[in-house]
Formats: sequence, structure tokens, C-alpha cells
Amino acid sequence: MRYVKPHYYDEFQCIAGKCPDTCCAGWQIVIDDDTLEKYEKYVTDEAGNAESFAVRLNNSIDWEEGCFLQKGRRCAMLNDRNLCDLITAKGEGYLCDTCNRYPRHIEEFDGIREFSLSLSCPVAAEMMLKMIEQTRYVVEEDEEPDPLEDEFEDFDFMLFTQLEDAREVIFKIIQDREKPMDKRMAILMEMARQMQDCIDEDRLFDMQDVVNAFAKQEDAVGKVLTGEDRFGKIKDGFEIYTRLERLREEWTEVLEGTWRELYQGGYESYKSVYDEFYHFIEERGWSKGTEGQQSWEIFTEQILTFFIYTYFCGAVYDECIYSKVAMSVMSVCYIREFCMYTWFVQGKNLSFDECIRVAYRYAREIEHSDLNLNDLEQWLMDRFQN
Repeated sequence: MRYVKPHYYDEFQCIAGKCPDTCCAGWQIVIDDDTLEKYEKYVTDEAGNAESFAVRLNNSIDWEEGCFLQKGRRCAMLNDRNLCDLITAKGEGYLCDTCNRYPRHIEEFDGIREFSLSLSCPVAAEMMLKMIEQTRYVVEEDEEPDPLEDEFEDFDFMLFTQLEDAREVIFKIIQDREKPMDKRMAILMEMARQMQDCIDEDRLFDMQDVVNAFAKQEDAVGKVLTGEDRFGKIKDGFEIYTRLERLREEWTEVLEGTWRELYQGGYESYKSVYDEFYHFIEERGWSKGTEGQQSWEIFTEQILTFFIYTYFCGAVYDECIYSKVAMSVMSVCYIREFCMYTWFVQGKNLSFDECIRVAYRYAREIEHSDLNLNDLEQWLMDRFQN
């Protein structure tokens, strides 16, 4: 087995009740089968004891759906101090896989496991987005057989190898701090378009030529939109977010407020806010990354690196290369827009910690809903193919 993880992965530690948010609210917590059996046995064994914690546990589970019930969109096990009563009563060994792993995330491939931390976790987001150094990946191997080997009988190893090669090139493009972030993203979008064309036109062997070309060229192609063209594309793309599932009520306020304050008034109104916001960024010293200094460019670089690492190679299962890259780039663009909206409604002031908060709130709405991830990718693929 080969194991891959970001260099900061092992440094993560949950801060429990001290967390500025909670991972136990706003999304359905599915219980794995083994843990559900454990809960069922415990509840059955304690059925005659009215004082037992088993009564609370039994009433906190939707046994038919195999998930924890919610009260006010909070897990029924979560108390008013944002601590889990299941841990308090029975210990961490009673946690289901979802709770035990989060924010750790695993992507499974044939003989490969890739570990990451979810951007939706405030602590993980702070680790990633306050980091000045470029993200590196640690690779370890052992002789253990893949326990899921039978599930990968139809795994396209040739395509996966090409995706891995492409991702290495993508990382180099993303981390090229000599280029503005908008230029880097434009290059990625062009690379994704050409790779997707190879898939759609059944020219899989040509994909490596595309990857090699983008690895070598110094003045890579990629059109950066500016002015009214950029505004039109941003405003047009915003519509998909209004159609996605809302996991938290506060997200509705962000979406409605962003539309009202940034887009509803048209281009000239938007340009005025945009220019003033980026003047603010420049005055704060965030406009360009220097050694040892937080930077708007590095902040967005780390976000883009995260999304590409987590989702890009998943194209081996659906062949949707373009949507994986486009979703990553789109996430950076709209996290920046939501930061600009936050700055505007806070009296035209913004801290770096608030930028991080915007990022993890965005990730919660997208990453914590398979429906949202699928709908966003499908929307992007439909636009590419049409």
C-alpha cells in the first residue's frame, strides 16, 4: 500500500469545546454499520434500566436511516457546551467512523490511500491557510496488501497514472509565486479543457502530451478575464450557489447579502466595491507574498492546492477532469467574493482570521453535502459540454 498525506497532516489536534464552531451541527451524521450494531446491542442490553445512558442514545438515533437525529440542526448528542455527551458517557471508542475520523478524510484508489484534512474544520483551515510555506506531500509505502483490492477490479490504472502526473504539474503551476493567482488559475482552466477534450474525444494517449506541454512552457496560455467580462462571469456563476442545498441558515444570509451588495447594482457598483476592497488588501500588505508574511495570494494558493489534492484524482472514477479543476478554481473565486462581502458589511474592515472563517464556512456548505458537490460538478460539466 502507498499512503500520501500533506506534510502538516499529523499535527492536527481537535480543540473540542474551545472550537469557534462545531462539526456536530448543520449536516447529517451517518453511522457506519459496525457502530450501529454496537449501539443496538448496548441499547438492548440496557433496555430494563431506565436510568441508563442507553435511553438517551436510543432516542437520539434514526434507526431506519442509520444516522443521529438533529435538534435545531444540531446532533442530538451535542450539549450546550458544544461537547459530545456520547464521549462523556461512553468514551471515544463509542464514536462512529464519521465522528472518529473528521476532519480527516481518505480517498481510496487501487493500492493507494490519500489522507487530507477537511477545509471545513476551523482548526484544519487555520493550519492550512496561515501556512506561508508551500504545501508538500509525504509518501510512505509498506508491503501490506490492499484490503479493498476486490473493489478495484475495473480500476483504470493508466488513467490514474496520467491524473497523478497531471496533478504534479498542476501543483507546480499553483505554487508558481512569480505569477499572479488569477494567471495561475487561467492556466489550470486551459489545461483542464485540453485534458477533458482528450477524454471526450477518446484520445487518452494524447493526454500525456497535454500534461508535458503545460509542464514545459514558460509562458503558458490561459486568458485572465478583467472588467465587465469578469463581472459577468462571476455574476452568472453565482446563480448555482443559490440553487444548492443550504446546510445552515447563516449561509442564506451570506448568499442574499452578497447578491444584494455586490451584484444587484450592476458592474459600476461592483467595480467601486472591488477597487476599494483590493486597495484595502494592498494597504494591509496582503497583496504580495513575502517570506514570513501572510498574503492574499498565498491564502488563495493554499485553498486551491487543497481542492485539487482532495478531488482531482477522483476523475479516475467519472472522467470529469474539467469539473474537478473548475470547481477548485470556482471555490477560490467565490471565497474571495464572500471575503469582499464580509469586508463590506463589517464597515469595510476585515481580519485574516475572518478570511479563514469565510473559507471554512464555504467548505462546510460544499464539502458536507454530496448533493452540493455533485450538483456543482454537473453544472460545470454541462456548461463545458454546451
